[in-house]
Amino acid sequence: MDAEHARLLGLFQRAQAQVTDLVDAVEREQWDAGVLPGWDVADLVAHLVAGQRGLTAALAGDPTGSVPEDTEELLAGDPLGSWEDAADTALTAVAQPGALAGPLELPAGPVPAADHLAALTTELTVHAWDLARATGGDTRLDGELVAAGLADAQRRAGPDGLPGAYAPPVDAAADADPLVRLLAVTGRRA
Repeated sequence: MDAEHARLLGLFQRAQAQVTDLVDAVEREQWDAGVLPGWDVADLVAHLVAGQRGLTAALAGDPTGSVPEDTEELLAGDPLGSWEDAADTALTAVAQPGALAGPLELPAGPVPAADHLAALTTELTVHAWDLARATGGDTRLDGELVAAGLADAQRRAGPDGLPGAYAPPVDAAADADPLVRLLAVTGRRA
């Protein structure tokens, strides 16, 4: 494993751990709490499970995978267990030698595997903030994950932000805290 693969793997693992801690802390009555327009906490966690399963499928050469879209099917009555299983499987796949060496065939077309992993790590970081905010958790995130996520989001964002991935960007001062800027480029206000 080269140094860049190890760096990306480490960030991905830390982002997964951050999400795991937050999912583990969700109280029974919080699963129906609104988190994003049209999504409750359960929908968000199901989306994260689907992302992990999709990554695993793509790394195995199956761009469409057979990842369900239904929240109840994805969470199977055990949101934490479903998340941990999907995250562990994805981490194992990413850790394989050469896993990030070539492009991944995704439904939208080929993407360098390292770029896709960076984007997923950013997504986990941003959604960790969403989850923490919706459930009263700690919205202070791992600073290295925030910095890496900000660099990734700024690299990928066009004038309209990251359409299809996040809400349109909102304004943030250029000298604002990195988390505030990451949230802004992904359409959120701290």
